[in-house]
Amino acid sequence: MNDPLLQLQNLKIHFPLRGGVFSGSKAYVKAVDGIDFDVKRGETLGLVGESGSGKTTLGQAIVCLHRPYLGKILFRGEDLFARSGRELRRLRRHLQMVFQDPYGSLNPRMKIGTMLEEAMKIHRLGTNREIRRRVQELLPRVGLPEDASRRYPHEFSGGQRQRLSIARALSVRPDFIVLDEPVSALDVSMQAQILNLLKDLQSQFGLTYLFIAHDLSVVKHMSNRIAVMYLGRIMEIMKDEDIDRNAVHPYTLSLLSSVPNLEEEEEPEKIILQGDIPSPIHLPGGCRFQSRCFRATEECSRVEPELTDLGNGHKVACLAYRPGG
Repeated sequence: MNDPLLQLQNLKIHFPLRGGVFSGSKAYVKAVDGIDFDVKRGETLGLVGESGSGKTTLGQAIVCLHRPYLGKILFRGEDLFARSGRELRRLRRHLQMVFQDPYGSLNPRMKIGTMLEEAMKIHRLGTNREIRRRVQELLPRVGLPEDASRRYPHEFSGGQRQRLSIARALSVRPDFIVLDEPVSALDVSMQAQILNLLKDLQSQFGLTYLFIAHDLSVVKHMSNRIAVMYLGRIMEIMKDEDIDRNAVHPYTLSLLSSVPNLEEEEEPEKIILQGDIPSPIHLPGGCRFQSRCFRATEECSRVEPELTDLGNGHKVACLAYRPGG
């Protein structure tokens, strides 16, 4: 698990906005604004944060749905966006995504078997007979009957549709899957089934996951490491077993305080953040969390902190923990 499969280097995803009909100036939505991290082969990296923090945009960039404004995405050491045509398609097969809304991501006019076969035919993963056989083998692997291939998406429940989305991602034999809120639209009992299925498939196929969610308890259950994202930047990253006792960033602590803890006799004091997440168009000066931080100082409004290594794979972006801080 020590070999990085995916590396993000100063990744920025900015979307231009025009100021008006007679204005030539442009503003930018800075959805992802300088991300650096590695994902090791075979691990699950959890990515957690509020809505609007840039998690989904980051996941979509990894599977080449957005082109970086700046920075690099390296997969197996190859720069994805330095490739084009056949070479990019060869790499993209190994990077798949399971979306939050399973019904919205499935073609309602296409039978399930045809949908799964299409992806394999595009990537030339066997003869027609071999592809049909793989579809019949794949459906039971995700907990669906073989006759599901002859049905349409609307004939399935929400949990079954998510199983179909997972089957579609697996059909092209990927190495890396971005799981974008894969259980947030499901009820609690179905969430547990899908999470267990994802863990089993990871073990069977040697998969690597980026698991995106806003529910920290689900992220802790699934992940080997956890990265906390806020307004386009990573605030803190650490091993999953460290987050409950060693987290130090005020934003991470606020997320932790919102998770119910049934094992504690007394419920810990809640950390209630004031205000809303600022606009990614007009970012605050200095630390982008300072306008909501209960520990903010005057310096926080002037200096933007970089990730500081605290040891044992634990990094935090907070001026209180910078070298000599």
